[in-house]
Amino acid sequence: MVTGAARGIGRGIAERMVGRGYAVVVTDVDGEAARRTASEIGAAVGLEQDVRDAAGHRFVATTAHDLGPLTAWFNNAGVGDDGRLADLADEQVRRLVEVNLLGCLWGMRAALDAFGPGGGDVVNIGSLSGLGPVPGYSAYAATKAAIVSATMSVAAEAPRRVRVHALCPDGVRTALLEGQDPEGLGAQLVHSGSRILTVDETADAAVALLGTRRVVRSLPGWRGGLVRTSTLAPSVTRHGTRLFAALGRRAIARRTRGGG
Repeated sequence: MVTGAARGIGRGIAERMVGRGYAVVVTDVDGEAARRTASEIGAAVGLEQDVRDAAGHRFVATTAHDLGPLTAWFNNAGVGDDGRLADLADEQVRRLVEVNLLGCLWGMRAALDAFGPGGGDVVNIGSLSGLGPVPGYSAYAATKAAIVSATMSVAAEAPRRVRVHALCPDGVRTALLEGQDPEGLGAQLVHSGSRILTVDETADAAVALLGTRRVVRSLPGWRGGLVRTSTLAPSVTRHGTRLFAALGRRAIARRTRGGG
């Protein structure tokens, strides 16, 4: 079961699970795209799903159960409105919380209810921004930090054969990232890293968590360590922001000139 799987990371995960021989349920708020993706990659079914609806998760879980024992659930659906908190519209903040956080919580609850005695894995797609202060992504980062926190707590609550994980990638080359303002502080900080991740390596990392006891994994690991370190002195972040934003602006300019 993969949410937000019509494109991007979700589609990459679904493709890999099909390749492993799983009967995969692909869902997306764009139902037509979900059905098209399911047909293209050989998934069992594509369904329209708004992850903000708790009942929708239960329906999807029932559909998945009809195909066989549910063993893996990926909470991937998310939105990425960037901007300073003071500049975001009320509806943007509400959508970030409802899609990113509530969608993940409803998904975990549905998965836990649907797993059989053999257990299974829940993989939540978080973000590196959830591991420390990221100016320009304050509301988005808050939802991702909550996902990391919830993942750790639910992993401790879950039955013995159920494993719960969070993957926290740095910026990934997806439509979500491409749709953000390149002049915005958040996008500049994302591009200040060594490079932008690909969908393939992110999907590989998500699937690799299955069957492991790893609860939280950052991608790349060194970048996660750097962000976590910033939480030790969050007041210092303000001083480093200008430097990293400048690095990001140069990276965006190089990419624009190179056309890639």
